[in-house]
Amino acid sequence: MLRKFGLALIYTALTLGANPAAATDLAPLMTGEMRKLIPAEAPVALPAAVLTTGGGAEATLAEWRGKWVVLNFWATWCAPCRREMPSLDRLQAAMPGMAVLPVATGRNDPAAIDRFYTEAGVNNLPVLRDPKSELARAMGVLGLPVTVIVNPEGQEVARLIGDAEWDSPEAVALLTALSASH
Repeated sequence: MLRKFGLALIYTALTLGANPAAATDLAPLMTGEMRKLIPAEAPVALPAAVLTTGGGAEATLAEWRGKWVVLNFWATWCAPCRREMPSLDRLQAAMPGMAVLPVATGRNDPAAIDRFYTEAGVNNLPVLRDPKSELARAMGVLGLPVTVIVNPEGQEVARLIGDAEWDSPEAVALLTALSASH
């Protein structure tokens, strides 16, 4: 347990250190809620983890290699997470070339996730669960929501702690610029 926590702290320290050069590249686009975005000092490979799909099958993040990914850690009981989920759904509809992957972290009843998706009108997002929070812990996710931007090589390039309107003009412009730079 202590070892996992130590690894999570190291991972967080590596990914949260802001590189002035990277921050300068994104600075003009970091407006509105995107001001909370923290560029990684250098791209950091994601840890291997097995997720559970809504149907109970196993999935890994490697399945989305080759695409830009907006990886969102959330939970059914998290009010800010529930507020931002519809904007993630709209982002996926607006940017189909990008994979928007919400990962329900911890104890989230699959039926509760399905109910929430129905109530919130979420139609474009997969159901992915991290029931033991293994991926969240390995990535240093200490609170919810946290959204991680992942490049096509499967590396974290930025993260935003807290909720955001992911389909806002600021977010779309930033994500478009990031994906065009690669």
